[in-house]
Amino acid sequence: MAKKLTKKKTPKTIKPKSVAKTAPKKKKDSDYGAEQITVLEGLAPVRKRPGMYIGNTAGEGLHHMLWEVVDNSIDEAMAGHCSDIVIKLLPDNKVSVTDNGRGIPVGIHKTTKVSALETVLTKLHAGGKFGEGGYKVSGGLHGVGVSVVNALSVYLKAEVKKDGTIYEQEYKQGDPLYKLKAVGNVKKTLKPDSYYPEKAFVNGTTIIFEADPEIFTVLDYSWGKILNRMRQQAFLTKGIRLICIDLRDKAKPKQYAFYFEGGIASYAKQLNRKDKQKHENIFYVEKMHDDINVEIAIKYTEEYDETLLAFTNNILNPEGGMHVAGFRTALTRTLNSYARKSNILKEKDENLTGDDVREGLAAIISIKLADPQFEGQTKAKLGNAEVKPAVDSVLSEYLGIFLEENPKDAEAIIGKALLAAQARKASRAARETVLRKGVLDSLSLPGKLADCSSKDTEKCELYIVEGDSAGGSAKQGRSREFQAILPLRGKIINVEKARLDKMLANNEVKSLIIAMGTNIGEQFEIDKLRYGKIIIMTDADVDGSHIRTLLLTLFYRHFPKLITEDHLYVAQPPLYQVKRGKKANYVYTEQQLEDLLKKLSKEKPEPQQKAKAEKEEGDEEGAEEEQEEAPVDAALEGMHNIKGVSIQRYKGLGEMNPEQLWETTMDPENRVLKKITVEDAEAADAVFDTLMGAEVAPRKRFIQTHAKNVKNLDV
Repeated sequence: MAKKLTKKKTPKTIKPKSVAKTAPKKKKDSDYGAEQITVLEGLAPVRKRPGMYIGNTAGEGLHHMLWEVVDNSIDEAMAGHCSDIVIKLLPDNKVSVTDNGRGIPVGIHKTTKVSALETVLTKLHAGGKFGEGGYKVSGGLHGVGVSVVNALSVYLKAEVKKDGTIYEQEYKQGDPLYKLKAVGNVKKTLKPDSYYPEKAFVNGTTIIFEADPEIFTVLDYSWGKILNRMRQQAFLTKGIRLICIDLRDKAKPKQYAFYFEGGIASYAKQLNRKDKQKHENIFYVEKMHDDINVEIAIKYTEEYDETLLAFTNNILNPEGGMHVAGFRTALTRTLNSYARKSNILKEKDENLTGDDVREGLAAIISIKLADPQFEGQTKAKLGNAEVKPAVDSVLSEYLGIFLEENPKDAEAIIGKALLAAQARKASRAARETVLRKGVLDSLSLPGKLADCSSKDTEKCELYIVEGDSAGGSAKQGRSREFQAILPLRGKIINVEKARLDKMLANNEVKSLIIAMGTNIGEQFEIDKLRYGKIIIMTDADVDGSHIRTLLLTLFYRHFPKLITEDHLYVAQPPLYQVKRGKKANYVYTEQQLEDLLKKLSKEKPEPQQKAKAEKEEGDEEGAEEEQEEAPVDAALEGMHNIKGVSIQRYKGLGEMNPEQLWETTMDPENRVLKKITVEDAEAADAVFDTLMGAEVAPRKRFIQTHAKNVKNLDV
């Protein structure tokens, strides 16, 4: 590729645009009257505020719709009336869920005067989950789940097999298209095959729905996410068979089935299976306590991190709750009690802390109770106070028995906790030495940190930038009022392979912790965070990706609250500048580049652009700075030579002048930021362990498996 010579320009002093917005004018009190009160009836509130019911209208909310329908079938299984559930992905963004349960009742409801099926599908808080012998235990949205799915679907069809007859009813955006009707005889449809196993079901319910494109921004279901969720549900419900079928590509249908007899004991074996188990036998107990079914499985691995999954009625509670509080209290107390009783802990020794006994822990807690009380509609945290003593009592009693009956396992578990305690003390000493001055002395911020002038945490942003060159451009191009710049020199330590004391010896990590102000480990305080947004900004090459991965590992392992509370972001710098005349376009993906070049190839350059292009050809010999244009994709080579169009590939942020960096990557009005979230903690943990852990073999297998999928690799 020919090299283009351009004249070197001195960066201008930049005055970034103000991001402050004009406050809206206040209405007069007299403008507020009875006519301003809106009453939404039926399912209208769901369509008006879908996020209140399913979290959001992106991918998470789309899959939440499917989970709600599957949860109804799981409830049938937990009640002992269902053994098989079939989940299908169909063409045109449709999904179907079929179970062989009792089937939703089809008789006329005495209150609504329509069929029970229509009542369940069109009335919020209508269902068999409010007592009266419907379900003793259930998940879902407490009677609003399937009606919410109906409200947010452009099309839904319900089919019920009951007492030898097939009934069906269709809906559009929550409204029935016709009354429930009988459409056939069950015996005449019993013709199952490999991709239609549900045709063997004599009784049961089928829900087919298509999410409304007017509501959802994402309509593509993730096959991998569905498989992970269904595998999890099969673990949590002993003896249930979950069959997943993908028929979106008729030429290449896919099918998986999950069935586990061992319940969460099998789940614990699978959890963190790549890590070496510390002891031989997995602890498992299932026990009823005051009408609460408590099921717990525990194992310890050689790793340092804790993996704890808590469920209520098969619903994952990512923020824990009372069952987690009871578990942690009982675990710490029981292990300390055994260690004292066995003289492993001497009289002079300190007790093991909660952090000590949870290092390397992989545990699952599954609670089933009649009336779960969750904090929020998405069930992130369990609030039932009576669950805490139930879990505490069951775990204390049966873990104590397990330790007595398995002394080798007990010795390995206590030994693991004692090593963690020694490391904790060493880390505390290192942390205090490293951070005491930085935390207490406000003048001790890192010298290379270019701080912002604002003290408003919500507005302030910290850019973590790769290298001094990019750091220099970022410092000149930023808004000094609310944007701080912290350049990193080289690559930080891989914290997946290092304990805290070694990690804190790394100057780059030390500078970052002091700059953020939160401290770390036991002394971490998110209230002391100095910036509302922490933004990782690295080059668009292999080294930049590696640095970004190292930083994400650091935040995931040691600052998880910054992720769960939406403080961590990744900046998206442009890959290319495409210029014709004075007009410059910035593109962020190869596909955007291809689309833009196709568009420009069809456009005729304006006269002034044509003249400028000819002039630039004559100016090349006198240019002072040489800039190399990286070749574009082979498919674009023919479009690359468009008259008057130049393409510059940005491999490093330092290649941009401050004005370009502000305009493309730092200006809140134009930039693209990717918010870092964790939807599946177990999957995230496995990815970090594979890519960054001490074991080489899993990483080698990962690279061999995915190497062919890598495109446009810059080395």
